[in-house]
Amino acid sequence: MAFQELLNQVGGLGRFQILQIAFALSLYGLISSHIIMENFTAAIPSHRCWVPILDNDTVSDNDSRILSQDDLLKISIPLDSNLRLDKCRRFAQPQWHLLHLNGTFSSVTEPNTEPCVDGWVYDRSNFLSTTVTEWNLVCESQILNSVTKFSFMIGLFIGGIICGHLPDRFGRKLILICALLQIAIIETCVAFAPTFLIYCLLRFLAGMSVEPIFVNSNLLMFEWTSTKFLSMVVVLSICATAIANMILTGLAFFFQNWHHLQLVMSVPLFFFLILTRWLSESARWLIVTNKPEKGLKELKKVARINGMKDSGDTLTMEVVRTSMKKELEAAKTKHSPRELFHTPILRKRICLLSFMRHLFTLSIFGLAIHLQHLTANVILLQFLISAASILVSIVGHLVLNHMGRRITQLVIMPLRGIFILSAAFIPQEMQILRTVMATLAGAISPLCLSVGRLHTNELLPTTLRATGMGVIGMFGNTGLFLSPLFMMLAPYSAILPWIFYGGFSILTGFSVLFLPETKNKPLPDSIHDITNDWKESRQAKKEDPIIKVTMF
Repeated sequence: MAFQELLNQVGGLGRFQILQIAFALSLYGLISSHIIMENFTAAIPSHRCWVPILDNDTVSDNDSRILSQDDLLKISIPLDSNLRLDKCRRFAQPQWHLLHLNGTFSSVTEPNTEPCVDGWVYDRSNFLSTTVTEWNLVCESQILNSVTKFSFMIGLFIGGIICGHLPDRFGRKLILICALLQIAIIETCVAFAPTFLIYCLLRFLAGMSVEPIFVNSNLLMFEWTSTKFLSMVVVLSICATAIANMILTGLAFFFQNWHHLQLVMSVPLFFFLILTRWLSESARWLIVTNKPEKGLKELKKVARINGMKDSGDTLTMEVVRTSMKKELEAAKTKHSPRELFHTPILRKRICLLSFMRHLFTLSIFGLAIHLQHLTANVILLQFLISAASILVSIVGHLVLNHMGRRITQLVIMPLRGIFILSAAFIPQEMQILRTVMATLAGAISPLCLSVGRLHTNELLPTTLRATGMGVIGMFGNTGLFLSPLFMMLAPYSAILPWIFYGGFSILTGFSVLFLPETKNKPLPDSIHDITNDWKESRQAKKEDPIIKVTMF
């Protein structure tokens, strides 16, 4: 915790922090857009079977143009249980007698139907091309649309496992650069994927880079910023994600070919890769990993950029060693992930945070990647969610500073779950109200996720923070690849997946009651800081009744 004094000396929120946070948040927003991009690149347009009498220009059955398109559809495509044109079957032969029913039921034996053996005709009014139209991921192959999302999410899950211990061993900056290089190259290649199998493989590899970028960009922001400004960083991360998603919806409107949209969203990643040259490694991590000389160099650099050169000149190795004496002594001991479970208080936190991460990750990504199941206009819904989340983040900043981390999560996470359940149970005919509920649920989601990440970072020591985040990610992020699988229950009950997504969010909110509050407390730098803080709180609880007795 002594590092906070050194940070205040060189500037807790100066020009350096503003530039570093601006970079990290911009990158954060762009990577978040790649998670939800399949709402557009893999959108499922309205479709029906291809029939010769309608779609083959060489057929002369309708040369006289006597029949309208509606009449031709009536004799070619059967109706489903909702009295709409069936999307997956057609009549084996044109049913001319249906033209003379005039709304009455036919007494003729039910005509034979067959699958769409000649392919499908897609509505291209919103999207000229998607992965669904390119590889015909509809009807019997509709489950493959969930497979594409599953491949990305399983990659994200595995990336969290691989990333876990690496930042604590090699540094935040190096792992961030490697992950950014990987996703920039792979996501650009996705735009040119020739087959469905290669597309899934590339999305899997791209997903492996997401968690390392999220974790390390957060660490570089949190470990360079004073504690009192961390809630502001959370709000800014929500705004950055919302703005990036709004830009994505705008680009999806103009680039209706999925290849073009994928390319436009991937090329800017190379620009961010160039900017990483000016990033600074976390001085907090350098010092607590027994590299005080490099840490001092970074602190002096920050003091110079923040215009506090005099304060930087007074910083010497002796000052650093004196201020961080306990941390430097602890740094002589090599830390391993096993220490997270050797300390009872850390073990409890890791297990609970993993459980909460699992439930909420399943819920938040279940909503984020399946918006098209809640509305016919996914572009409009995504734009409304992004715009509303900016307003929610402003209110969230005030609530977070006033109520703290625990109460904020206790309120907003169950509220989000209620909105999801409301949107699911509202009938399709009440589309406006359904859209409003979905918008509110989506708008609260980034705030819930950011507050949860902030709380997690504040509960783990610097020496094992990235490792702890990796362990939590390994167990908790199993919800990532389970979230698209729950949507496979939709053919049996359209509401059932949403009951799980909403219920998990509510349960996550109540689980936070078992975690301590971290509002206005400095970041712990070592396990010693956490155990001391726990002992002091226990001692204070024991002393309170004694004080009350002695007053008499």
